[in-house]
Amino acid sequence: MKMKTLIKLMFFLLFGVFTFSSAMAQEQVKKIITAEFEVSGVCKMCEKRIEKAALIKGVKFAEWKKETQILKVIYKPQNLSEDDIHNAVAKVGHDTDKVKAADAIYKKLPDCCAYRDGVKVH
Repeated sequence: MKMKTLIKLMFFLLFGVFTFSSAMAQEQVKKIITAEFEVSGVCKMCEKRIEKAALIKGVKFAEWKKETQILKVIYKPQNLSEDDIHNAVAKVGHDTDKVKAADAIYKKLPDCCAYRDGVKVH
């Protein structure tokens, strides 16, 4: 009878370990967030610059649409915040709906990328 009890105890112990391990593995699955925000730009050069700037460590996808002026990003929030992405884009000369690019950086953009003058096509 003791052997049977010992086998049952071992079974429940192993079952508990596997259940706990499974729960811990699910907890370690990294959360991914999709965010969209406004970024000013006017041309294909802007698109490439904005998307490249947004692809900082932790960002898995970045796509900017000229027609909507919207940047869509998919990122891991445990690595960075959405504000980090806004700041990265502003550092290359493009205003976002949260962060304005420094004037000195904006003025270094090619003429075709000037968006603050209100002209949509240069």
